[in-house]
Amino acid sequence: MTSTATKRILQPSGVPAAPYPQGLEVTGAQRLVFVSGQVGTDDEGQWLDGVQAQTREVIGRVTAVLAEAGLTLDDIVKLTIYLTDPADFGGFMSVAAELMPQPQSAITALVVPFLSAPEQKVEVEAIAAG
Repeated sequence: MTSTATKRILQPSGVPAAPYPQGLEVTGAQRLVFVSGQVGTDDEGQWLDGVQAQTREVIGRVTAVLAEAGLTLDDIVKLTIYLTDPADFGGFMSVAAELMPQPQSAITALVVPFLSAPEQKVEVEAIAAG
């Protein structure tokens, strides 16, 4: 992490392993930054085509918001992912694995019937500690 906060992955015995932490302990955090849900549109507000393109844009926007607060993706402690199609989870995760540090933060992924527009495939919100 880029701050005095430290993260400790919580993976208790008896809880099945997953490709993400089952829990995360954050100590020494002096502040929290809450990143509103970010969406995958271009600069003119047009939806990018497909979940992978939208995910790249979303992660770029999360990165920019965190940078404004002097933080990075490494400082994320909780990530919430909203998808409109469960088949898009693999596409989201492949881009996230490429762009985001490992291990990732605590994660919740939800499949919802719709987001703000029919073209929208993904939305991500984050909490960072720094």
